[in-house]
Amino acid sequence: MARVYFLLGGNLDDRERILSEAISKMKLEIGELVDCSSIYETEPWGFEHELNFLNQVVVIETELEAKEILDVTQQIEKDLGRVRKKDQYSERTIDIDILFYGDQIISTDRLVVPHPRVQERLFALVPMLDVAPELIHPIEMKSIRELHAVCPDKMEVKKFKH
Repeated sequence: MARVYFLLGGNLDDRERILSEAISKMKLEIGELVDCSSIYETEPWGFEHELNFLNQVVVIETELEAKEILDVTQQIEKDLGRVRKKDQYSERTIDIDILFYGDQIISTDRLVVPHPRVQERLFALVPMLDVAPELIHPIEMKSIRELHAVCPDKMEVKKFKH
C-alpha cells in the first residue's frame, strides 16, 4: 500500500461540487480516503483569469502504481469536464496532481513525482500543512513545514471552507 497525496484544483463551473465529485470518484477507483485538507481559494497561478481557484489536498491509501493512478485521474478530469489546452496554465473545471507517492521519486515522460514545483507553490503547501506538515520531501529533504517557511511564492491562500 502506498500513501498518495493529491492536489485538486479548479476554477470553472460549481467548484465545490466538482471537488466533491472528484473525491468520490477517486475513492471508488483509487483507494481508501485517509484525509482531506480544508478547501482554499487562490488567484490563478501563471495566468490571468477573473475566476479564482479552489484547491484541496486529498490523501489516499492505494495498491495502484503511480502510472495507473495517473491514467485514472486523467479520466476523472475528463469525466468532470476538463478540457486540456495547449497552454500549461489555463482555466479548468478540475486538475488532479499527484504531489507525493509515498517517498518514491518517479521521473518518466508522463509523470514526475514528487510534483516538480510543489515547493514553489503556496496553494499546494498550505493545504499540505493541514494533512502532513512533517512529511519529508524526498528530494528537497525538508518537511512540508520547512518548505512552507521558505517558499518564494507570496500569493494569498485564503481558507474557503473547513
